[in-house]
Amino acid sequence: MFTLLIKEVNGFLTSLIGYVVLIVFLLTNGLFLWVFASDFNILDYGYAGLDGLFMIAPFVFLFLIPAITMRSFADEKKTGTIEMLLTKPLTDIQIILSKYFAGLLLVIFSLLPTLIYLYSVYQLGFPKGNIDMGGFWGSYIGLLFLGASFVAIGIFASSITNNSIISFIVAVFLSLFVYIGFDFIYALDMFGPVDLFVKSLGINAHYLSISRGVIDTRDVVYFLSLITLFILLTKLSLESRKW
Repeated sequence: MFTLLIKEVNGFLTSLIGYVVLIVFLLTNGLFLWVFASDFNILDYGYAGLDGLFMIAPFVFLFLIPAITMRSFADEKKTGTIEMLLTKPLTDIQIILSKYFAGLLLVIFSLLPTLIYLYSVYQLGFPKGNIDMGGFWGSYIGLLFLGASFVAIGIFASSITNNSIISFIVAVFLSLFVYIGFDFIYALDMFGPVDLFVKSLGINAHYLSISRGVIDTRDVVYFLSLITLFILLTKLSLESRKW
């Protein structure tokens, strides 16, 4: 399994995809936080905080993570190498987890350079260091969980088709729906006493909860359950070849 994981990571780093993801993610966030005149611009905002990063990054991830995962199984199916892969002495779940953790590592690599933003804001604070570190690290953990969830969704989308473009579109749609779709349903006020439960089914409610700097067990369980659900759905999708 570890060998396959290394192979997948090398596959990202020896192609343009890995570097394009890193560059686009950092460039998009950097422009909105430091260059473009907007509500997210730190210098114009006059407050030492990185709230803008944690508002922009999820929407950037909505497109970048499906781009990372779209070829995971789709290309294997298209080229016919999926059969050779599945005959290796690995279980389906080990193959899925190898591809999943490879995608997750790339997400982590894209987040690490943003620590420079933390250092910059820390230095710009008045007095120096006047920044809500609890909220920052909570938001970072929330963003990591969000990215991990999008990777699981993207891997599943890639397993149900042999076309990487369709995989990308399905992953974007599913990620967007799970992220904010339940908030729109909640706003319709259709379910009466269970409206709050409907809202809690979406990622955004739990992402915002963690971003306050308090790691609630319910939020952690939600994200782990969501990731597990899509990994199991991916396994079911691969097993359907035997039916």
